[in-house]
Amino acid sequence: MFRNYGGYPVRPWKRWRTVIEKRHLPWVIFNSLNLVFLLDIHPATAQSHLKVSSVRACLATKDPQNNPGPESKSSVGLGSLDRVIPRLMAKWNLPGGAVAITKDERLVFARGYGIADKESGQPVQPDSLFRIGSISKSITAVAILKLLEERKLDLDAKAFRLLDHLQPAPRTKVDPRLDEITLRQLLYHSGGWDQEKSLDPMGQFREAASILKVPFPVNADTMIRYMRGRPLDFDPGTQHAYSNFGYCVLGRVIEKVSGQRYEAYVRDHLLKPAGITRMRVGHTLREQRFAGEVSYYNAPGVSLAPSALSSRAKAVPIQYGGYYLESMDSHGGWVASAIDLARFLAAVDGRDGRPDILKPETLDLMVARPQPPLWVGTPIYYGMGWNVRPLKQGAVWYHTGALAGSNMAVIVRTPKGLSWAALFNSIPATISEVGPFFVELDRTIWQAIDQVTAWPTPDLFEQYH
Repeated sequence: MFRNYGGYPVRPWKRWRTVIEKRHLPWVIFNSLNLVFLLDIHPATAQSHLKVSSVRACLATKDPQNNPGPESKSSVGLGSLDRVIPRLMAKWNLPGGAVAITKDERLVFARGYGIADKESGQPVQPDSLFRIGSISKSITAVAILKLLEERKLDLDAKAFRLLDHLQPAPRTKVDPRLDEITLRQLLYHSGGWDQEKSLDPMGQFREAASILKVPFPVNADTMIRYMRGRPLDFDPGTQHAYSNFGYCVLGRVIEKVSGQRYEAYVRDHLLKPAGITRMRVGHTLREQRFAGEVSYYNAPGVSLAPSALSSRAKAVPIQYGGYYLESMDSHGGWVASAIDLARFLAAVDGRDGRPDILKPETLDLMVARPQPPLWVGTPIYYGMGWNVRPLKQGAVWYHTGALAGSNMAVIVRTPKGLSWAALFNSIPATISEVGPFFVELDRTIWQAIDQVTAWPTPDLFEQYH
C-alpha cells in the first residue's frame, strides 16, 4: 500500500508515527490508495494550529449511535455514506460533522451527522456553523487577490512598509530583512519564519504582552509589533515554511489598503457576491457562539490549557480560551457551514456556470506553481492560499484546517467537476491519529462517489440561503 511517491520516500504509518512523536519533523508524506498527505506538525501548545493538508480527502461523519442526523432535501446516489460513516464516527469518537458535495457547481448532497451540542442533544444540521481553522487562509488569499484586481495593491509590495504604523517596543533591534518581505512571499509561506526553529509566533502572546506592556487578550496588531522585534529564521523567498503569522500580516494589510476591517471587507467583496451570508469570524468562548453554531469537544483525557484571555495562568478547556480566536481572523478564525464553503468553492473554481469572484487570469495566478527556489519538481505545491496537485486532466486544489481541541475541516476542488467540504466539531487526541483518520475518510468518500452512476439534477443551493 505504501510506496515511493514522486521521489519522496514513503514509510509505513507505524514508522512515521515514531518519527512524528519523537522528532520535530515538519513534513510527513505518505501514500495510500489515491491519497497523499502532507502533515505540517505544529508544537502541541494551546495556541498552535494543527494543519493537515491532503491532496484528495473528504470528511464525512455520523452520530456514533447510528442516528443519521438531519437529512438534506436530496441525497440521491450517495446513500452509501449513511451506511459507512457511523462506523467511522464511533471509531474516532467524533460527536458531529457536516458534509456538502457539489457536482458541476450544483449542490447535490448536504448532510448533518451526529451531535452539535451534547448538553441539549441538538443534532448537527446540514447548514450548522463550524470553526474552519486554516481554511481561513484560502479566504484571505482570495481577498488579497481581489484587492489586486481593484488595483489597490501590488503583490511585490513590501508588507511591513504598508504597516509602518505598527512599530516594535522602543530600543528594539529590528532585522533589516523584515522590510523586504513581499505580499507574494507571505501568500506562499516564504516570508522568513520557521516554527521548527522559533515556534509559532501566534502562540507567543504572553511574551508579546509582557514586552509591549499591553493587557490581555492580545490582538493581531500587538503580535505584529512584537514580531517586528524578532529575527527572521531564513531569507524571505528562499524556502517554504508554513506560517500562521504571515497570514495574520496579510489580514492587517487588507485592512490598511481597503480602509475596512478585515471581516467587513471579506464579507462585502467576497462572500456577499458569492451568496454567502452566515460566515463570520468566530468567538473564543462557548457562550459567544453564533446561532446555529456547534459546540466543540476536546478528546477525552486531554489536559486544560493556560487562558489566552487573562494574564493569570488560569487553566481552561483549550477549545474555549486556550487561544484567542478573534485575533486569528485571517489565518484561522472563520466560522462557516459546509454549504457556505461549497458556495465559496463554486465562486473561485474557474468553471463555467456560477460567476467567479475573481477573473480567470487571477485564478490562474492563485494556483500557479511558485517560481524557484520554491517547490521545484515536486508533485504537490502550495500556491497562494491553496495546496495544489497538478494532474493530466487539470489540478486538485485543497486546504484543511484544525484547531487544538476543537475541530477539523477540509475543502477540495477536483478537475472533474466535483468539489466538497466537510467539517467536524472535535479532533483526535494526538497528532499521530489524524493521518490514519483522513486516510479512512478519503477511502470512504471516494468509494461512495464511485458508486454514483447518475448525479442528481436538482440544485440544493436554492434551498439553503
